[in-house]
Amino acid sequence: MKKLSTLQWETSVGALGKVDEEAFRSGRLCLIDQTLLPMERAHATCREVAQVWAAIKKLQVRGAPAIGIAAAYGVCIGLQTLFADGRTPSMAEFYERLDEVTAYLASSRPTAVNLFWALDRMKSRAERLPGTISPEKACVRLLAEAKAIHREDKVLCRKMGAYGATLVSDGDGLLTHCNAGGLATADYGTALAVFFTAHKQGKKIHVFADETRPLLQGARLTSWEMREHGIPVTLLCDSMAALVMRQGKINAVFVGADRIAANGDTANKIGTYSVAVCAKAHKVPFYVVAPSTTFDLTLRNGSGIPIEERDPEEVRCGFGKQTAPDGIEIYNPAFDVTPARLITGIVTEFGIISPVTRANIAKILGSEKR
Repeated sequence: MKKLSTLQWETSVGALGKVDEEAFRSGRLCLIDQTLLPMERAHATCREVAQVWAAIKKLQVRGAPAIGIAAAYGVCIGLQTLFADGRTPSMAEFYERLDEVTAYLASSRPTAVNLFWALDRMKSRAERLPGTISPEKACVRLLAEAKAIHREDKVLCRKMGAYGATLVSDGDGLLTHCNAGGLATADYGTALAVFFTAHKQGKKIHVFADETRPLLQGARLTSWEMREHGIPVTLLCDSMAALVMRQGKINAVFVGADRIAANGDTANKIGTYSVAVCAKAHKVPFYVVAPSTTFDLTLRNGSGIPIEERDPEEVRCGFGKQTAPDGIEIYNPAFDVTPARLITGIVTEFGIISPVTRANIAKILGSEKR
């Protein structure tokens, strides 16, 4: 299978495995520019924290886990300015800059909880630094933490794929919405990790990918990933999902998530709720695949999940062609919330939560927010 390198910390002498002062000082974040796919595979390089913020905001990097990883590296890039022009900053300046950078990156997108989880983890690591450490060595420790977040996500992807593949049978038709694959994570993905694992096990599956209006992540990204991995895929307009379910072509639905409340209510790309309703009506199992880092146990239910509203022009003039008249109101929420009662199970790195209840979530994840 072809490996996607969605994100990579690179230095002046290439992508180094070691973490030292040189790796921190000369490092930059290199990522696949997902706005150009599928027609062009190109990389964007972020050397300033404003570029990382823009990459998240403009969806050059997207998917909750990948956003979190990018933000962790973005913290390191933001701290590089402390040493501009040969300066030797104090630890007080280090912590002041850290607060500025994390607050700035947190303002990029509101819904994906992995963004805030990663930033909080970076700040927590800084709070545990010894009082005698130098600012430069402190930055090296934070780069090591960012790399750990990156490395751990790869392990989570494989574990979720293994658990989710137990829900897939040979010959299944599987529907997904938006993109939750290697482009959205550090490795196999969340929902798509299930497909990749099942395919690797020799199961003959056929994937049906919703187009995912208005930004077409299913058409541009998921269908591209399926092709890259040699998995048969059929692209659908979003409004076709109910029909193919009624025709008996769908055996299960697998989607990713951007934030999951303590009761299992799940925020994911706009249109996911509609798919879940259709799946319930047609008695098709509906699964969410997400790591523990995507759970927000501070929220009792989905009503507290912030929903990002994006530029109306994404609907009016999608990909440069105007398809709606001037002067009309346009509503463009990027996400919706699927109630837990519509979710058959949530696949995590710790196992499958089913039925989806507050008690079962607490049992699998533990009482503390991870």
